[in-house]
Amino acid sequence: SVFLSHKASAEPLQSCCEKCRALKNPKFELVTPRKISRDRLQLQLDAEGVYECSDTGLVFEVSQRVKITYCVLSWSKFSTYLTGSWKFAGPIFDVDCDPSILKSVQFPHSLCLADKDNEVKFSVLHVKNSRGLIEPSADHSGSHVRWNVSSLSPVGPIVQTSKSAEHHGVVQVFKEVGHENSFSFRVYLAGNNCSDIKDIRRAVRRANNCKNNKRYIQVDKPPTCMLEENRRYRLISEPMGHITPEDMLFSPVIVEVKGYFEVFFEESPPFKLSLTDADSGHTVWTATIREGDCVHHLDENPRKPSKGRKRQSSTSEEELCHKRSKKARGIDEPDCNATAAAPDLTDQQLMQVAKRMGREWKVVAISCLGLSKQDLEEMEAAEESVTMLKFNMLERWRRRQPKGRAGIQDLHKCLKDNDDVPNEVIAVLDEMLQNNSTT
Repeated sequence: SVFLSHKASAEPLQSCCEKCRALKNPKFELVTPRKISRDRLQLQLDAEGVYECSDTGLVFEVSQRVKITYCVLSWSKFSTYLTGSWKFAGPIFDVDCDPSILKSVQFPHSLCLADKDNEVKFSVLHVKNSRGLIEPSADHSGSHVRWNVSSLSPVGPIVQTSKSAEHHGVVQVFKEVGHENSFSFRVYLAGNNCSDIKDIRRAVRRANNCKNNKRYIQVDKPPTCMLEENRRYRLISEPMGHITPEDMLFSPVIVEVKGYFEVFFEESPPFKLSLTDADSGHTVWTATIREGDCVHHLDENPRKPSKGRKRQSSTSEEELCHKRSKKARGIDEPDCNATAAAPDLTDQQLMQVAKRMGREWKVVAISCLGLSKQDLEEMEAAEESVTMLKFNMLERWRRRQPKGRAGIQDLHKCLKDNDDVPNEVIAVLDEMLQNNSTT
């Protein structure tokens, strides 16, 4: 199970920068999106205007009523497209909408523009047909980069600077749970943007697996601070704990795996953590972790069945190309605690799940259920109905599972932590589990 507080979402965190707070940033009508899968959001805009997403900070300018679907992506998938001295400046998004209606998009950026001596040039990286194109931005403010829409596929703000820039950064703290007489933490540094925060969330989610028996919860502390590119930062503590590494470089270079400080105390809280510039000793962030911060209530079943209309989630062709295959979780977990064998899912139950799968079902087949590209080609050659294809995908998974490992709980375990699984799929499995427990 994954245990993350709501604060561990990929939303950009609100900051108040002492240096550039005087910069006047335009305010737009705030709108709250509907979440249609873990990272996929949808807005229904009812009229012409300029709207800001309350979750991501994205600003959309539209010419008429329109529905916009979008999700935050990881820069690690697109870093090879950056050339020369270009660096990422904020999150990268995949936006799905009619480009003739969506006139412009404003992307939030994390740079602090208070230093007038630093020459800053913004553009956007637009990934089309597996090629990265650098397109000019229309304008920028202290918080956003505006881009006039040409066509839609993964797009994010990038920047060139004449010297190392300061970023509005975040420090995120996660506590390892399960140890009664000691306290262990992970402390991550990142730019204050959705893509970096999403990568941290993914790293913590990977750590929360049954093979190493570790679980992490986020400690809710004021996260924002200033971080300068190519500068080393040191984490210190009172009382003195065991901290590794000794210091860490904050760099605009995109990495697949996020580094972090590991902090270990044998004493009981409170603990004071301070992030300092390794050269000057200047403190850029500090927080005190108290006993109450280390009390946690873990919810084994954080999702609840939802009643409502069937939702469909979409995945763009660009994103499909960048999905990495993963082994099926239901097959690749022999180290987990054994549970009593449950009856296999019936055809009727599989059909209920199939009907709720979105257009991303092929991604789910490969990344969650262990099917291959050849499996998909064989199924498509024999069947035209999309619903039946989704059913056959699930049936093929059921058939290949070891005896007693194709029940509701097993499928739930395979699907629950995948970004491309619609909420309705998890909800119907939750409902099946609930019905089983009451019979």
